[in-house]
Amino acid sequence: MLVPKKVKHRKWHKGRGRFRAHRATSLTSLDFGDYGIKSTTRGWVSSRQIEAARRAMVRYIKRGGKIWIRLFPDKPITSKGTHFTMGSGKGAPEYFVHVVRPGTVLFEMSGVTRELANEALRRAAHKLPVKTKFVAADQE
Repeated sequence: MLVPKKVKHRKWHKGRGRFRAHRATSLTSLDFGDYGIKSTTRGWVSSRQIEAARRAMVRYIKRGGKIWIRLFPDKPITSKGTHFTMGSGKGAPEYFVHVVRPGTVLFEMSGVTRELANEALRRAAHKLPVKTKFVAADQE
């Protein structure tokens, strides 16, 4: 799973205010591969979901071609157990997420046919909590 080696602050604010209103400004075009998936909705993608999507793609293309993961989970999410009462501070960091905005390219792929890439990326999209669409370099 992807986790940062070091973060500036151990616990972050949730930050649900501004990102709701905007589309992605970076990571919006295919930079490495010929095919990819682009998000059409917003949300948090956890490191476990990224790993599940990666494994689904790799297994379908039978380790052929090349895959680029364009997102990295660097935002720590904290939680407290259900047996705690209100108060007594914030919980410990549990997992890491990447904040995804509409228009963000999540994964890229090259070295395989269009049909194979489409099916592999469709399987990966089923593992993610955001809606996605298939994009190709010749469409842009």
